[in-house]
Amino acid sequence: MPVSPLAAFTPFAEPKRKVTGGWIALFATAWLGIWMAQLTPVQLLLPTQIDGLVGSASGTDSVIAFGVISGIAGAFALIVYPLTGALSDRTTSRFGRRRPWMLAGTLVFAVALFLLGLQSTLVGIGIFWSLTIIGFCMVSAGITATISDQVPVDQRGYVSGWVSAPQAMGTVLGLALVLGLTLGVFVGYTLVAVLLIALVVPFLLFVPDEVLPRVLRPPFSLLALVKGFWINPVAHPDFGWTLLGRILVNIGNALGTTLLLYFLIYGLNRPETAQDDLLLLTVIYLVFFIAAALLLGRLSDRIGRRKPFVYLAAYLQALAALLLAFIPDFTIAQVGAGLLGLGYGCYMAVDQALATQVLPNTHSRGKDLGIMNIATTVPQAVAPLGGAFVVAALGGYTGLFVCSAIAAVLGGLAVIPIKSVK
Repeated sequence: MPVSPLAAFTPFAEPKRKVTGGWIALFATAWLGIWMAQLTPVQLLLPTQIDGLVGSASGTDSVIAFGVISGIAGAFALIVYPLTGALSDRTTSRFGRRRPWMLAGTLVFAVALFLLGLQSTLVGIGIFWSLTIIGFCMVSAGITATISDQVPVDQRGYVSGWVSAPQAMGTVLGLALVLGLTLGVFVGYTLVAVLLIALVVPFLLFVPDEVLPRVLRPPFSLLALVKGFWINPVAHPDFGWTLLGRILVNIGNALGTTLLLYFLIYGLNRPETAQDDLLLLTVIYLVFFIAAALLLGRLSDRIGRRKPFVYLAAYLQALAALLLAFIPDFTIAQVGAGLLGLGYGCYMAVDQALATQVLPNTHSRGKDLGIMNIATTVPQAVAPLGGAFVVAALGGYTGLFVCSAIAAVLGGLAVIPIKSVK
């Protein structure tokens, strides 16, 4: 009896063929645009824009406003990440499952950034920053799913490094362009929006995305969609522990980085040089982040182990935070930036690879990775709000960095019970 072409079609199988250097280059370029467009506003443009409207002598009002706006945007990320992943899992477009969502997300992301630069009220900033995060979640959910779709397990540490390395490069490049060209807030937002489109589109054009035949599309119901967002940690403990560890480590990282500009201005009393200081710290962070992401990600592939790298990464981040907490000095901050880059670069590469190995179901990779991605993006969005209250309640930044260290250590411990990955 002849075999139907559909019977031989395996869109949900684990990929075996290694991706090429060209594939990785397009993948890394797309992430460079995505991270530049998301992190340049978080680190510089958004706090500058808010501070210009709210600024106070202590900076507390500005920090709280920044935190509230980021928290509201984070609530949208909580929904959009898994929703986009779930819908892309069952998309039967002739352009593939992931590409339509990446394209739509890129356009929403870019337009929202442009309009964000025109806002002169906190309400307007809140609305368009939320739309920016929605676009960011849509495009990053789609492109992250391509790792599980197209990259074999023994190459995922290295490829995941090319999610992480552009994160550092994008931050530095965005800051360098905005500060080096002395761009205003509106022009800065517009520049990163244009670069986002220019850097993501080549991936959409030249990387194939397998089409899902309609006959293989799972039945759809709103109830099933909502139920799918809950993955029972008792039934899937490795997924649950990985998710918890991600949340904690990313909260630690976000507490230690998202208020860095305010720390330089108000914690170290360096308002005149704060922006240049931020650029220097980010460059130091970049060098160590990239080295850790690419070298340690590949090393974890070669030796077939993930967990020891995750432990090390979490504890290095905790050490960096404790240095900032108890020795508030700019020279020490430079040491902390190097340790943080080393730790977080290793973590982002290796833990991303680990996450792809604990997914409960190959048919719902996009949705499950969307849930995992919540643990990366939402802490970055809500940490400014939580951090602002810590700073206000404790009267300074020492408590903030201690909380950062505690979260990182607990995140490292959370991967100990994982059994399916070494």
